[in-house]
Amino acid sequence: MSDTVVVGLDVGGTSTRAAAVDLDGVRLGTGHAGGGNPTSHGAERAAGELLTALRAALAEVDPTRVRAGVIGLAGAGRLLADPRGRDAFDQAWTAAGLRCPYTVHGDALVAYASGTAAPDGTVLIAGTGAIAAQVRDLRLDRTADGHGWLLGDAGSGFWLGREAVRSLLTDLDRAVAPGALARQVLAELTGSTEVAARPRATAAAVVQAVTRRPPVDLARLAPLVVTAARQGEPAAVALVTEAAALLAESIWRIRPPDATDPVVLGGGLLTGDTPLAGAVRAELAARWPDAPLAGAGDGAAAAAWLAARDLPEVIDPAALHARLVPPPT
Repeated sequence: MSDTVVVGLDVGGTSTRAAAVDLDGVRLGTGHAGGGNPTSHGAERAAGELLTALRAALAEVDPTRVRAGVIGLAGAGRLLADPRGRDAFDQAWTAAGLRCPYTVHGDALVAYASGTAAPDGTVLIAGTGAIAAQVRDLRLDRTADGHGWLLGDAGSGFWLGREAVRSLLTDLDRAVAPGALARQVLAELTGSTEVAARPRATAAAVVQAVTRRPPVDLARLAPLVVTAARQGEPAAVALVTEAAALLAESIWRIRPPDATDPVVLGGGLLTGDTPLAGAVRAELAARWPDAPLAGAGDGAAAAAWLAARDLPEVIDPAALHARLVPPPT
């Protein structure tokens, strides 16, 4: 079985990761490159990053041994509907020496597969944006939210940043001294924690600082909220609590109330021991007490597993998952 190699790629807006593995679970090569999302960076640049990651992962591997591949990508549907983008990815694939087919899946499915081998379950991702998805037979079925910063992404990094600014503006409108979190936000946006004699002038400076940059850039304030919540700052704790409830509500829209299949948590805000991850886990445990909770792990390895599981020599996909996909740390 180890003569067979599969390739998986986890392609994001800021980084691209590739893994070449055999069916004994041996990692034969790893590749890293910059953001490879064609929606964010354009097809040509995205394909270039894809090729860089592939070549690194295959540096010690004969590409003719690769039997299948999966690319996990946010906005996979847009790529599949764009002949130019798909052609650019096809060219990168063949330029890496690969002659086997590859499949494109949404990043939500890859995140789910990085946390469990169960064919049915739910995945919740919260980073800059937020989306929940129901998985059926390892295919994305129903989704909730993921509608972008203007119309949705409730509980996301953008949401936390925006609400922190709104809280600051409320303090300034009321002419009360900003709390600890509000002062940190003020310093991040204006370079100073000082409030002018006329608080309205400081509020105007805050609004100008926000509107000079792309709206989604408010997500950069999310770490301030998370850190302040870890320290027990009341406003930050309240925001994290509300964000957790909103994220759980997104799952509630698509997940049956009596479901016992697993829930996988992914994205920067829900990976690891963060206050938001803890609050979300508590919400989910209260709503689905019999459902296992797992964290998302290595997306490139999960993509490789998705590529391998349908090969005829794979008779136990769950055992293969245990070999290929390391548990999250």
